[in-house]
Amino acid sequence: MTGQPTEMEQISAQELKEWLDDPARPRPVLVDVREPWEVAVCRLPQSVHVPMNAIPARAHELDPGADTVLVCHHGARSYQVGLFLERRGFARIYNLFGGVDAWARSVDPTMATY
Repeated sequence: MTGQPTEMEQISAQELKEWLDDPARPRPVLVDVREPWEVAVCRLPQSVHVPMNAIPARAHELDPGADTVLVCHHGARSYQVGLFLERRGFARIYNLFGGVDAWARSVDPTMATY
């Protein structure tokens, strides 16, 4: 570790799909930071739901060394959560650019949108 701050990576929906489909690559932890009503509309399979406002109290439940992809509706809230986690020592944070909306548009057109 260089001691330099890390810069959160943005990952597109298509890049995330390729990662999830690659059996040779360890699966990332998908953390959905949206509100419960949003998750009830649609969610990525195998994602863990931790609403944004619960992250400070529940960050200890996440592994700071794991590849973690943060998900929200369009990518803004997940980006903010990523900054928060990085300040707390999480080094492998990815933000799903465009959020579940981008996933529905470019990866899974059957996914419900809102």
